[in-house]
Amino acid sequence: MKTRYIILMVVALMVVPLVIAACGTSDEAASPSPSPTMAAKDIVDTAVEAGSFTTLVSAVQAAGLEETLRGEGPYTVFAPTDDAFAAVPQETMDALLADPTGALADVLTYHVVPGKVMSTDLSDGMMVETVNGESLKITVNADGTVMVGDATVTTADIETSNGVIHVIDTVLVPPSM
Repeated sequence: MKTRYIILMVVALMVVPLVIAACGTSDEAASPSPSPTMAAKDIVDTAVEAGSFTTLVSAVQAAGLEETLRGEGPYTVFAPTDDAFAAVPQETMDALLADPTGALADVLTYHVVPGKVMSTDLSDGMMVETVNGESLKITVNADGTVMVGDATVTTADIETSNGVIHVIDTVLVPPSM
């Protein structure tokens, strides 16, 4: 029970940064910016090309979700950066990686929303249902900062051939974990 809680906390810490990045904040210079070449690539290739999502991409591959995120979509991914994953305790990461198609997949799919949801589609108090069946609350602060759960969107609207990526600064953990 304690291990599952830790895994959920780690996942939550990873997903939040993706959501924040998707909505955009003043830290946009530190995250990848949309470009015409990125729009021609799928979600996975776009994340690989950005260079700041190596942990996320490795986790997606370990969980067997790569083919899905290369698929037709569209999908909206609240993508935690490598720094967001680094903030997750190592024991939590180890526990998640020990259960790639269970706990790890649950955490990762909590960062994915079916459909293409651009930052202009998000509103304060909005609830979005994730691929894992749980919902994320969107908060738009008075200063325009967008939060997805506890994560801040640092870069929003990175368009891909099969959806959109919003970069977040925290890994999100599903409430059920």
